[in-house]
Amino acid sequence: MSIRISKWTLLWLTVVIILTVVLGAQMTGVVTFGDIIANFFLFLVVLVVIAILAVIGAMFVGVFISHRILSVQAFTPFEEEMLRMREEVAEIKEAVERMNDQLGGSGKEKD
Repeated sequence: MSIRISKWTLLWLTVVIILTVVLGAQMTGVVTFGDIIANFFLFLVVLVVIAILAVIGAMFVGVFISHRILSVQAFTPFEEEMLRMREEVAEIKEAVERMNDQLGGSGKEKD
């Protein structure tokens, strides 16, 4: 079974991995950013990426929670109407078949 990863997912994974490596390198002292402006711009980039990922995560959590809340309820009015319509169609089909049998038809047209 193969898993397909979209280009956007791959892009975001790459960005997160790069930011994690840079953060780890800075914390261990392998890379030191002496320039205050470089640290400021790096902070802004990290802040924007985290904010975007937080919004995307919040949307997924919201969709999950709303699905869980709405899935345990009864049928919606639209679904109830569709179920009634389905029963009516079945009744009409049976009535047509009975009429066809009474008239002596085969129910299928021949070419």
